[in-house]
Amino acid sequence: MSTMKPLPPPANSKRAEIPEQTEQRKFAAISGTVDAPQRIVVYGPGGIGKSTLASLAPAPVFLDIEQGTNALDVTRIEGLETFADVRAVLQSNVLDGFRTVVLDSATKAEELAVAHTLASTPHEKGHHVKSIEGYGFGKGPQHVYDSYMLLLADLDKQIRQGRNVIMIAHSCIDNVPNPVGDDWIRHEPHMQSPRSGKASIRNRVVQWADHVLFVGYDVVATDGKGRGAGTRTIYTYELPSHVAKSRTVRAALPFENAEDGRIWSMIFGGK
Repeated sequence: MSTMKPLPPPANSKRAEIPEQTEQRKFAAISGTVDAPQRIVVYGPGGIGKSTLASLAPAPVFLDIEQGTNALDVTRIEGLETFADVRAVLQSNVLDGFRTVVLDSATKAEELAVAHTLASTPHEKGHHVKSIEGYGFGKGPQHVYDSYMLLLADLDKQIRQGRNVIMIAHSCIDNVPNPVGDDWIRHEPHMQSPRSGKASIRNRVVQWADHVLFVGYDVVATDGKGRGAGTRTIYTYELPSHVAKSRTVRAALPFENAEDGRIWSMIFGGK
């Protein structure tokens, strides 16, 4: 009685490789608070003092891709022109010795991410497009989102190396979808946020941050007219008028002058 012999494997097949055994990782349970670097977003209208406020953070260095600190006596990295430049700096050791990295601004970084995406990501048919819309409906924002997530990963590397990260952003007024009633408008960081909610850089950055600080002018509206004396407030909690949050601070602090860094004492505890 003959027996069937197994067929030999195809000539182009590869034998499954057994991964080498590595040393087993050890885990431990801990309790209590953890003193760690902070992820911070500061946003508000242009000229309100966001960069000035960031300059009061512990030992800052600015990635000033918008030239918004020219009038400030701060340390900045020169020569940043492209998205790749910003990522290269964050992956280098040039930031060693500083305690806080300030990206000024996250809004401008998105513009650089768009240019980077158009230059590096071809259409699914192989050709390059001239605008985000050229990728097809909904595909362009996803490509830009994917590029921007690389930047967030680089900023997370700074956190792991022991440095705080502050992302400065401009503000915009956007519509808030309300599933239980009428929609309304509020101040939000000026970043990509499609109506579908998909590929929202804004939502991801807000989720990523430990603190989202809204800096706004104090305005009182009467008979449809706004009045104010130019005073400013830093908000650490959300209201219908704006997005904000903090893991440790719940306060509305006056931002009275260019040397008023009380918010950092509250966030960093004097460290």
